[in-house]
Parts: sequence; structure tokens; C-alpha cells
Amino acid sequence: MDLQLFEYLQSYLTERRRNLFDTVLKERTRHFTVVTEDVYQMHNASAVMRSCEVFGIQDLHVVEERFGKKMDREIAMGAQKWVDLHRHQDVQSCITSLKAQGYQIVATTPHKDTCLLQDFDVSQKSALFFGTEKDGVSDAVLEQADVNLKIPMFGFTESLNISVSAAIILQDLVTRMRTQEVAWQLSDEEIFELKMKWTQRSIKSVDKIVARFYEKD
Repeated sequence: MDLQLFEYLQSYLTERRRNLFDTVLKERTRHFTVVTEDVYQMHNASAVMRSCEVFGIQDLHVVEERFGKKMDREIAMGAQKWVDLHRHQDVQSCITSLKAQGYQIVATTPHKDTCLLQDFDVSQKSALFFGTEKDGVSDAVLEQADVNLKIPMFGFTESLNISVSAAIILQDLVTRMRTQEVAWQLSDEEIFELKMKWTQRSIKSVDKIVARFYEKD
């Protein structure tokens, strides 16, 4: 029935939109995922989501232990339709969940013993944690991180805005990932699930249309 519903809903999309879904989903990955930790400036978290979408990262995890904010739709520029957002009330539950999914924990930080961006092993399934520009990632993340990652910098300033850091790191890692013998693509099941989700999000009054589909039977 899901397949029949999917085909029915797809008929509401243009051929161009259906082909675009196929093209984009071939480039999507869950090999890397991104975590923002208590980013209280809404436009920064929204800009990170936009970078995730641009570079093909399917999942963004948001830890809201201290600050509960909604994504700024204007800054995200529609990315919230295509990126899966996972909210966590505390950083420990986020770390535990990601480790259970096979991710190594990567703390982005200019401090402590760090791996430079260009030396990072892109073959490892990794969750990239970003903190605020002022405080960085929390001690809990640093204590449990498998790797500390640093963007090489050569000026007086030792930190970058979180959205800038995320864009630089994702561009480098995703580009190198695609040149490696790494199984970074989504499974057929994941592709179908996302295509169904994206199709529903692209149709106005989709709930009424779905209800009509089931009424026919």
C-alpha cells in the first residue's frame, strides 16, 4: 500500500521535481552527521542546516539543553524540508544515541590535542559536534570525543563562527569522502523513505489527498 500511495502522490509532482529527487538522493549521505550544541543564536543554527543540505548531509542533531530555538526558515532557505532534524534535550543522550548508531564522536575545537582537517580519516563514520563561538563544545563532548578536529588557521583569531566552521569542514570532508572506497550512499530503503517524505512535503493539502486515496479503496 505504501508503494501504491507513493506512486499516487508522485503523480502530483512535475517530472522535473521527480527527477531532481532522484539526482539529489544519489548524493545524500549519513556517513557524516552534524550536531550543534546549545547554539543560542538562531541564525547560526539555521545556517548550519543550510550547509548540511548543500553538502548532502541528511541528518542534523540539535542539542537544546540550555536554549530551545526553532530554525529560522528565512536563513535555512527551505533546507528544513530536505534535512532531517533531530532534537535532543541533553548532550549525553545525543552522544549515546549516535554511538549506538556506529558514529565516532568528533569534537571540533582549536584546543587540546587536535587532528588537522586535512589529516582527518574520512573513512570513519563520524558525528561532528559544533559548539558556540564563545564557549566551544562542552566538557562532556571533549571528554567522550574519539577525535578532536581543528581547522588550520594562521591569523590572530583562533575561532570561527559556527556556521563558517561547519561549511569549511563539511566541504572538505564530503569532497574527500567521495574519492575514497567508502560506502557513504544511502540504502535503497532510506532512499524510498526520504523520497516519500519529500514528496509529501512538496504537495499542498497532502493530508486531504492521502485521505482521498484511502477512501477510493
